[in-house]
This record gives sequence, structure tokens and C-alpha cells, in this order.
Amino acid sequence: MSAEGSNIGALTPARPAASAEVLRVPRRGLGLSAKLLLLTLGFVMLSEILIFVPSVANFRVTWLMERLQAAQIASLAAQAAPDGKLPDMLREELLMAAQVRGIAVKQKNRRMLVLAEDMPPVIDQTFELVNASILERIMDALEVFWHREGRIIRVDGEPAMSHGDTLEVVMTETPLRQAMVRFAYSILGLSLIISGITASLVYLALNWLLVRPMRRLTENVIDFAANPEDGRRIITPSKRGDELGRAEAALARMQTDLRDMLQQKTHLAALGLAVSKISHDLRNILASTQLLSDRISSVQDPIVQRATPKLLASLDRAIRLCQETLNYGKVSEPLPQRKLVALRSLALDVGDGMGLPKPGGIGFTVTIPEDLSIDADPDQLHRILGNLCRNALQVLETSQQQSPKGITIGGYRNGASTIVEVIDTGPGVPERARINMFVPFQGGTRPGGTGLGLAIVQELVRAHGGTVTLARSNGDGACFRVEIPDNGATI
Repeated sequence: MSAEGSNIGALTPARPAASAEVLRVPRRGLGLSAKLLLLTLGFVMLSEILIFVPSVANFRVTWLMERLQAAQIASLAAQAAPDGKLPDMLREELLMAAQVRGIAVKQKNRRMLVLAEDMPPVIDQTFELVNASILERIMDALEVFWHREGRIIRVDGEPAMSHGDTLEVVMTETPLRQAMVRFAYSILGLSLIISGITASLVYLALNWLLVRPMRRLTENVIDFAANPEDGRRIITPSKRGDELGRAEAALARMQTDLRDMLQQKTHLAALGLAVSKISHDLRNILASTQLLSDRISSVQDPIVQRATPKLLASLDRAIRLCQETLNYGKVSEPLPQRKLVALRSLALDVGDGMGLPKPGGIGFTVTIPEDLSIDADPDQLHRILGNLCRNALQVLETSQQQSPKGITIGGYRNGASTIVEVIDTGPGVPERARINMFVPFQGGTRPGGTGLGLAIVQELVRAHGGTVTLARSNGDGACFRVEIPDNGATI
């Protein structure tokens, strides 16, 4: 079997690889449900903390106001005593009932001590409840938790029915601290209960509405990736009208399109395998037939002499078609072995190989400067220009125009790229042929063409990182422009 025949196996149908890269799933960690539950708990606790701080400040003010009101009652009892003096036992009972160690009343500019212990304690800090701002009350409340036990404080305030008088009490902060700690624990327990209930409700609702459908989508994508050609693995969209419903519908359409495309490629691969086998054997048969035709051409019969050139031309086209089909059936072209190539010499070699110019027929011109080099694979560049010139030659040979016919290869530099143009004087590329110009078996630019030549040209040019375009096409001819950028490794 020839070298071309060895490429037939490349067209063997193969199932799209659901490789380990596709099916590899990250190690399972916390799922969306668990993350959602933890986030809900965290946010509810954060909101409870934001509520706790002003709440504990308000609790402290309320507790101190209760002490001021109790102290006000004790002061009224002391002021009602004869001569304003109370027995020591009654004084201690009043101070104990009010949970204070001293009481004083401010009336306008006069301050009067009403009740006090025999040995007044040293005051550590004074707090005013009347003119304190919200921020000051919050900071004073937080101080209670981190200061030492047994701190002696003085509190100034106006209890109910004080008639504008200010009451001062001296007290130990320990009872206040104990009450605030109990309040904090109760708030913490209530917050945990509220957080748990709220998080559970949010978790159940979002798990039902979002997490379960998203898990279904995820599992379907993984399952479909294992075998995209299995139509049973395509997701069945639910009747939801929200974003998840639309995502399911879009995923179903995408999976259906992908399955159809893969099946089509499998069928085309099988067809390509059959065509390659047929083309390989047919090419060998046609080659043998061509040898026999060469012998027939030596027959002196006039009819044979007229028919033989047409027969040989038909055999040449058939063999060329088989060869192009086999070449295109390769899995991929080899990577370009790039080097600096004298572009003018290579273009002249292409013309010589095609027998251009043809005497009395089609002209051939090369308008490339002598010193212009191109950074490309010489063999692949020869195939590129050969295919473009062959297409132009076939168009000119079948054209009925009377004007001079010719093919021109030009070239020039454009920044870091080299431009090569193949220009002919034919009728141009038909409008309908431009749509699929570089699509094999669809983009033929002439009647009976396969489009393989242009498809191969595009593949080779792209391998160089360049582009091929139809730069001009009208009644005066067509111009195909190939742009190949320089490769830094060779420049």
C-alpha cells in the first residue's frame, strides 16, 4: 500500500473521548446545602449581634433608672423623718432596699446628702444618664463587661416624679454586671434559637427551590459528559418559568445539538473511511489506465488522435481528485518546518511544475522582488501556491472569454508579515460560491469542483498562523491573498 493509503486508518470512526479530564470531579467538600445553612446561621447571628449591642445598653439604662427610682423613694422616707435623722438600722435597710451606698439630691444649685454609709467609699467613675448620647451609652454598657469586679460608680439621673431635681446615687457595679451577664446569656440563647429556626426554614426553602434543581443540573452534566452520544442522558426540562427552568431548556438544546453533531461527525468519519479506501484503489486503477492511454496515443488513427488528449486530461483530473481526497483525509498536516525561503524562486518553481506559461494560451507572471524572503515551510508553501494556481488555471481553461488570459503571483512585505497574492484574469468567483469557499466538498469555485484545494490551502496557512482571503473578485478576475506572519525563531 502507498504512503497515502497508510492514512486511511486516520478516518476510523471514534467515539468522542469522555476523557478523565472531562469526568474528573473535584473531591466532595461542603455542599451548597451545608454552605447555605452555615451562611444563614452566620448572617442571623450577625444581625443578632447588631441588635444585642443597643439592647444591652438600653438594659443598663433601664436597670440604673430602677435604682434611681428606688433611691428616690428611700430619700423621700429619709426626708420625712423628724429633724431629717433616721435610726442607723432604718438607714441601712433603706440603702439595702435601694441597692445603693449613698443618695444625694441636687436642687438647682444646692446639693444635699440624704443617705450615706458611715464610711463613704472611693468613687471609681461617674456616669450621667440625662445628657448621655446613644454611642456613650453603648460604650458605657460594654465597659461593664471588661472592667474589674466591685467597681464603685456614681450615677446622676432624673427619676420619674423628680420635678426637675437630679438624683445622685453611689453604688457597687457588681449587681449591674451580674444582671447584664444574665441578660446577655438570655439574648444569646434566644438568638441561637431564632437563628436555628430561621436557618432551617431558609435552608429548606432554598434547598427545595434552588439547590435540588442545581444538583440535578450538575449531575446531568457529569453524566452526559461520560457519553454525549447517548440520547437518554439528555436532561428533560422541567416546567419552571424562572432562570433555572430556562437554564434546563438551554442545556437540553445544547446537549441535543451536541449529540446530533457528534453523530453526524461519526457518520462522516465512516463515510470518509469508505471514500478514502475507494479513492486509494481507484487512483491505482486510473494510474494503470493512464499508462494504457499513453500507448493508445501512439496510434495514428485521426479519431484516436483527437480523443486521446481529452481522455488523458480526464484521467489526470480523476487521479488528482483521488489524491486530494486522500491528502485531506489525514488527521492533520505536520507542523510547518519554517525557514527563510526565497519567494520568487519558489513561485517560479510552481509555474514550471504546472507547465506555465502555456504557449499561445495562458500567461504566467511573477512580480516578486528578487530579495523578498518569506518565513514558511517551503513544501507547504509550494502546495499553497500550487493549489491556488491550479484553481486559477482550471477556471481560465474553461472560460469562454476572448481577452488575454493569465496568472500573476505577487508578493510584498507588510510590517511583520509577508503578503502573497495569486491573481487571475478569469470571470471571478461566483457569489454563491463565496459563502462556503473554504468548506470541503461545498466550496468549489467552478462547476464540478470539490473545494478540497481551497480547504487544504486554508488549513496550511492557519498552521503558519496566517490568513487566506478572497481580496478581490469581479468580471476582471479574482485575487487570493495569503498573509503569513514572521516567526521570531527564524527572523
